[in-house]
Amino acid sequence: MNKTERQETVQSLTEQFKASPNMYVTDFTGLSVLRMTDLRRRLKAAGVSYIVVKNTLAQRALAANSVTALDDHLAGPTGLVLAGKDPVAAARVLTDFAREFEKPGIKIGLVDGRPVTADQVKRLASLPPREVLLAQLAGTIQAPVAQLAGVLNGVLYQMVGALEALRAQRS
Repeated sequence: MNKTERQETVQSLTEQFKASPNMYVTDFTGLSVLRMTDLRRRLKAAGVSYIVVKNTLAQRALAANSVTALDDHLAGPTGLVLAGKDPVAAARVLTDFAREFEKPGIKIGLVDGRPVTADQVKRLASLPPREVLLAQLAGTIQAPVAQLAGVLNGVLYQMVGALEALRAQRS
């Protein structure tokens, strides 16, 4: 690469990193071309992109976005997973693929600007989908209201029962 190509690559990476607040740094050592293609397909199906780039160019692009937490992990063969707005989908694909083929290794992640370890990425992957979490939240919020309605309904039935008993006693 000549100097202008490197600058264009860094500029392109800077824009991609800016658009993706969530990313994972992986080590793809030992993955065959067939497995790498399979990984890329799975990530693409999840709406995530996977790029392999020179570490120095990635460091420059990250520095342009004021991200320094990943610098120590940009060594050796490195693939970057740009997860976009949903860090869970990418983490799920990566951990499932690693469980199946024992590669790629997750070095570190960046979720909403904060670094996360490989273990935290695996825990993130075990979270249920967003829709399920929202349904659980709605159920948690709705439960006390439903209980209150049940208690009030029970009091109303007791009142009706007492009035029925009083009417039966007087007649």
